[in-house]
Amino acid sequence: MDRRDFLISAAATATVLALPLPALSGTGSEFPFKKKRMEILGHEMAYVDEGTGDPVVFFHGNPTSSYLWRNIIPAVTPTHRAIAADMIGMGDSDKPDLAYSYADHAAHLHGLLDALDLKNATLVLHDWGGALGFDWAMQNPDRVKAIAFMETVAPPLMPFESYEAMGPFGDLFRAWRTPGTGEKMILEDNFFINEILAKVGVKTPLSEDVLAHYNSYYPDAKSRAPLLAWPREVPIGGEPVETTELTRRIGTYLTESQLPKLLFHVTPGAIVPAPAVEWMQANVSNLETIHLGEGQHFIQEDYPDEIGQGLANWLAKLS
Repeated sequence: MDRRDFLISAAATATVLALPLPALSGTGSEFPFKKKRMEILGHEMAYVDEGTGDPVVFFHGNPTSSYLWRNIIPAVTPTHRAIAADMIGMGDSDKPDLAYSYADHAAHLHGLLDALDLKNATLVLHDWGGALGFDWAMQNPDRVKAIAFMETVAPPLMPFESYEAMGPFGDLFRAWRTPGTGEKMILEDNFFINEILAKVGVKTPLSEDVLAHYNSYYPDAKSRAPLLAWPREVPIGGEPVETTELTRRIGTYLTESQLPKLLFHVTPGAIVPAPAVEWMQANVSNLETIHLGEGQHFIQEDYPDEIGQGLANWLAKLS
């Protein structure tokens, strides 16, 4: 399948905005962990650090936090040390006056991981946490044992050639990247959490208590600055240059690295639709895949038990 055919197929499968919304579910809202804090570059980063053994490091994306992994972490702590950080400006980490560029996030999160002096680590990646995790793995090949990932920043769908190549997401990202419009939608109206995370990006809309927990970290427009910055870092038409080049390096890394890899995927998915899964199965070395069922982007909310059990079983095979 060439890139033109892939993009046509991907656009056809990325129907997330048109799907009907099922009934609410109200389970799994508690966050049972006490976070630690560490100063990185003059700002405190909050993170979960539970269990003992080889580390399993969970990377969240936009607009979430370590809370995303609350129902999955317990599956690995009987045999491993689980670490899940809140990105700078997100979750319980400090919210300094930054641009919240990819470079800002990488400097803080990578700084935390370096300070923890991790060895023999398995990375579990989602959304922008995937870009940050793959980037750290490429810089620290002697510290990484294996990588699990899902709905994350990776080829072949990314980098996007244009807004049109993004299918139904194109107009939305164009609006978010338009000065004034993006600020109104994400900073003032809280669209990313209350619509994308709560309804569109999940199979089952979030319950009120889960949504309230996600929103508790971002009580006003100023606190939502990272949530707006992230869509403006998505590589579209060659911009931004840094994340475009990073995504291409991730593609090379995935196809050349011999590390064990595990992909969780859903149908239709959002940024890892069926054609992307097929491409990865054909091109990514040492890859196992687990299909979870119907889903969109925030699959940890719909399939926490399945992801946790699949991860635990895979980790047992790696030992």
